Amino acid sequence: MAFNPPYAPYDPTDKSGFSYETVVKRWPIILTGIIDHLYSVNHELSTGSSTPDAQEKIEEAKAVIGKLGALKYHMGRDHALEKIPEDGESHADIYNTALDGLEKNGKNTWFTAPWLFAEYRLLRSYFSTTKHWKQFDPFYKQKLDTFKKSGDACYQLATTFTEFESEKDVLASDLEKLKVVFGEMVQMCLWGNATDLSLLTHLSHDDIQKLQTVGKDAQAARKEYLLRDDGDKAWEALKKGGDEGRVDFVLDNGECLFTDFVFADFLVTYTPYVKKVVFHPKMIPWFVSDVTPPDFAATVPALLDPSFFPDPSPALASSSSAPALPRLKENLKKMVTRWQSYMDSGVFALSVSPDRKLGEGDEKADFWTGPWPYWEMKAKGQDVWELLKGSALVIFKGDLKLTGDIRWPAHTSFEEAIGPLVGSFPILSLRTNKADVVVGVDEEVARRLDESGEKWRVNGKGSRAIGHSHLSSRTMYIVTLVLLFLQVVGGSSLGFFRTTPTNCSGLSIFSDVSS
Repeated sequence: MAFNPPYAPYDPTDKSGFSYETVVKRWPIILTGIIDHLYSVNHELSTGSSTPDAQEKIEEAKAVIGKLGALKYHMGRDHALEKIPEDGESHADIYNTALDGLEKNGKNTWFTAPWLFAEYRLLRSYFSTTKHWKQFDPFYKQKLDTFKKSGDACYQLATTFTEFESEKDVLASDLEKLKVVFGEMVQMCLWGNATDLSLLTHLSHDDIQKLQTVGKDAQAARKEYLLRDDGDKAWEALKKGGDEGRVDFVLDNGECLFTDFVFADFLVTYTPYVKKVVFHPKMIPWFVSDVTPPDFAATVPALLDPSFFPDPSPALASSSSAPALPRLKENLKKMVTRWQSYMDSGVFALSVSPDRKLGEGDEKADFWTGPWPYWEMKAKGQDVWELLKGSALVIFKGDLKLTGDIRWPAHTSFEEAIGPLVGSFPILSLRTNKADVVVGVDEEVARRLDESGEKWRVNGKGSRAIGHSHLSSRTMYIVTLVLLFLQVVGGSSLGFFRTTPTNCSGLSIFSDVSS
């Protein structure tokens, strides 16, 4: 029996919501960026080659630019969403059938269609129907440029891991200390490269020895900004393990892939519970920066190139605790070389062949870019569901499709919101709050936050909304909200909101209700 949520999806008819802002601002900006990038590539082609193939490629790009310009025009005037042409890739017919259904209900225009559906596969078809641009990722440059700006954080994390290696026995001898590091790793993975690395960076030998105390003190300090905290349950769930001692990452932003690798490295190298990590990519470029097989395959070789990152910033280079530049680069090389060895041995693996080209169908990955919420995984993505069933923990990175873009009341339990997916496998969802959809929040807390006038579902700003007026100077400049919502065997609901100094808000949800 199909799962039908009792609430409608979000759409741009609500001018105060994120959906409306997406159609009015976000999508046009994204499309303009792609147009500018194509113009730049075309200019390079026109000045560098005059071969027939080059000229044909230039003309194809001009045609794509024309389609993108027309798309912006139609979007701004609330015209009907286009049908996807048959391009030999996945889901075109399924999306078109869904569009027919929306048309019957008068919900098939840019300002009436469910906004998450409207980030559909049409853009991919503009490139997949060409001869020379089939393997072009319109978001690749943005992903690469963003990643290259994270060099300082990557150098610091690599240095931390180098220090950990010499103290591996210390951590292994005390699982409580290891649990503290695990908690910090979860937060690092949630916040990506913007995480607060105060605990994890440049630990001395004494710091390692005192890690249990240092970490718990830091986490106790955060309780100033916690409404509910049951984070220990995530560690306990990991300790239960699965049949294979395997953890799965459903990947999201490419710029966060580095921290995904770091987290996976920690799980395999330092905990006794994980023997294998499987990463799940998107098979086509997806709004905006989701990891594709080519992204994944290119990451480790790029990191092993000493010229990939610019030299550390003056702030890092002048830090008394930072090693000299050659040492920073050597630390990064050492860590990434270990990742390469894990990939060579199969300890790290992609769910599909890393040689897969953009748009190639694969039953182990096509589901992720279909028009369905993830609660339809068993019915619509049987191969994916069967694969994940064997996992000790499935970590979803930033994927709103777990709950759908449904107008769930914020106090809706995560268990209710993921519908039939409950009981399939343990889930840890790490998501920054960038849309209106939020679940698992205490009803009174959600009411106070909504009445505060702050757009807490989107930007998380506004410390008073959660009733804390004694913030430290370290966190006063900006405060955000993070939800960690835990559901454990037996159906009990546990969780917390916390505030943390960063420029985005996040949602970290754990569900262990597997049968």
